[in-house]
Amino acid sequence: MEMLSLIFTIFFLVLAPRTQADASIPHKFANSNHTNNWAVLVDTSRFWFNYRHVANVLSIYRSVKRLGIPDSQIILMIADDMACNPRNPRPATVFNNANQHINVYGDDVEVDYRGYEVTVENFVRLLTGRLPPGTPRSKQLLSDEGSNILIYLTGHGGDGFLKFQDSEEITNQEMSDALEQMWQKQRYHEVFFIIDTCQAASMYERFYSPNILAVGSSLVGEDSLSHHVDPAIGVYIIDRYTFYALEFWKV
Repeated sequence: MEMLSLIFTIFFLVLAPRTQADASIPHKFANSNHTNNWAVLVDTSRFWFNYRHVANVLSIYRSVKRLGIPDSQIILMIADDMACNPRNPRPATVFNNANQHINVYGDDVEVDYRGYEVTVENFVRLLTGRLPPGTPRSKQLLSDEGSNILIYLTGHGGDGFLKFQDSEEITNQEMSDALEQMWQKQRYHEVFFIIDTCQAASMYERFYSPNILAVGSSLVGEDSLSHHVDPAIGVYIIDRYTFYALEFWKV
């Protein structure tokens, strides 16, 4: 149960230039008394040229499972199915490296929201617990006041917004209000918010709820960059920020 708090501390120390958090946060998070861990992992983009965003989120998914969070406490949202895309030269696979030695899609990936289920409405309802009656347990964030939650978002964004499906947006104010609802409803103890998109810092500059550590891949006015292309696949296969974040998670 202490693993996620340790991750909070490591990420703060390594990625501090990208966060507005103060120097007291590492100590506070490292000594957290929580009872359970959850992860909400979201790829918000679709289309083949955004292959890297699916690889980003599946790589984080693979890492948090390795670090001890079970599928029953991970909500995975993927806006497009790159593994089965007709352009994929290696069907039923997704790779995050040019050597193609790690298939992050694997045999045990449990996607909870896929395709057009990945919407702003469903994302906000998931966080705030305002889901329709009869929603399957696998599509619910059953967190409580003792939960530490990792929220990871990847896709295309701009100053104050993140695009979903290239057709709608969630604004930084909407994101902030959703987290405040979570706090008021005692749905988290601490949140570690990671976002890999252009102008990522703008998405958390309006946060006003307690016990949230937020880091992003880019400052306001700054682009988030891809890491490398796989010539066999023909597109970028991972973003730079997530690539190096995964290197630290291997420690």
